[in-house]
Amino acid sequence: MDMVRSVIRSALVALAISPLLSGCSIRGMAINAVADGLSGSGATFASDDDPELVRDAVPFALKTYEALLEERPRHRGLLLAATRGFTQYAYAFVDTDALLLEDDDPATARVDRLRARKLYLRARDYGLRGLELDRPGITTALRQDPEAAVAGFDRKDVELLYWTGVAWGAAVADGMDDPELVADFPAVRALLTRALALDPDWDEGALHEAMISLESVPEAMGGSLIAQERARHLLARVDELFF
Repeated sequence: MDMVRSVIRSALVALAISPLLSGCSIRGMAINAVADGLSGSGATFASDDDPELVRDAVPFALKTYEALLEERPRHRGLLLAATRGFTQYAYAFVDTDALLLEDDDPATARVDRLRARKLYLRARDYGLRGLELDRPGITTALRQDPEAAVAGFDRKDVELLYWTGVAWGAAVADGMDDPELVADFPAVRALLTRALALDPDWDEGALHEAMISLESVPEAMGGSLIAQERARHLLARVDELFF
């Protein structure tokens, strides 16, 4: 966490003094250096053993990402970090709070779930921006022909495919009352299926776990007995690889 605080502090300084720098190249170099440092900090938050400290710190970091993205809107690392960070924060704190409140305070739980959906969609949009860098038009293509749209991605795209798919899928799960959002589910499946095909062992089985969730969806969203059987095979594969 100390490293993250240091990088964020540097980011704020860079943003504050950048208008005063005489050369555009010097200003750009300062912002790029901080953006590169911040874009690799997500794992530090995920591994910290004080969840309340993370809860308090992450929103500040996320807003710093967004401030830097105003300056460097095509910075792939920052777009990935924002996608990952907003997804993790929404899941670990906002969605989890909603789940815990569901029985005792359903009204507040609904508010939290709506907030989580908005955060997931924010994460998805950053992920799609990252994917658009190398494949302009991918957002539209994913809705028109998802399987064809993802065919051109390769292993360097796996992490961004994963976090974009997870964020989008979580938004769908929290927005089952929104038919337009539910209609995006094939795009979610295509993103994660492509990532799994490219690197099955990525991040200690994270893609297998994501696909297990996808294969377990109701029949109305593409689930079936065949899909459930695939989910059992995926679970067995995770056990084989990592336990």
